[in-house]
Amino acid sequence: MRLSVVKLGSIEYQKALDLQLKLLKLSQQEAIEDLLLLLEHPPVLTVGINGKDNNILIDEDILGKMGVSVFHSNRGGDVTYHGPGQIVGYPILNLNHFGKDVKDYVRRLEETTIMVMKDEYGLKADRKPGFPGVWVGNDKITAIGCAVKRWVTMHGFALNVNTNLEHFRWINPCGFTDKGVTSLERLLGKPQDIDIVMNQVMKHFAALFHIEPEVIDKEVFFRKLEDLTDGE
Repeated sequence: MRLSVVKLGSIEYQKALDLQLKLLKLSQQEAIEDLLLLLEHPPVLTVGINGKDNNILIDEDILGKMGVSVFHSNRGGDVTYHGPGQIVGYPILNLNHFGKDVKDYVRRLEETTIMVMKDEYGLKADRKPGFPGVWVGNDKITAIGCAVKRWVTMHGFALNVNTNLEHFRWINPCGFTDKGVTSLERLLGKPQDIDIVMNQVMKHFAALFHIEPEVIDKEVFFRKLEDLTDGE
């Protein structure tokens, strides 16, 4: 099987959500191959289906004046932050191809970051039982929040590379008040090339799902999508 990987650059959360919903429908119809969207978002807070608004610590009007949007999402989990310097991965995978095991799917998402940390940077990252995501000590480096509709996945993971960690002070990340966040930049002491890290994420993600990745040009991808949806 093949995995089509599309690097979307920086894209607003709502546009990315609309795109995922369109791709979700096509995947459910077996009209497209499995996909991995890799991108960054402008600063935004998203609240999952298990989330509590009181985990946002700044008034929404103040956030709005700073240009920060708040979205209530159908993904799992509580509140999280997305922003520049963070790699967001949205897999659109048909789990009929991968054993129809949601817990195993989430473990492989977590394992992607764990392997990137270990094999590419010699860093020890791991899971915390009862706390989804990937952790370095008591600090989370990757948030996980998924949705599965008729065995097709959407939403996914967010890996802090050069993320402004001060922005996590706006929230109780994932609802926690006793745990921190970290990034590759903080762990390694200098900013990282985000495209290189994206390629490492793509490599390990594809290996864990036993599929061959192929990067698709963004413009080619959108032209093909327009043909499939008749310009919807």
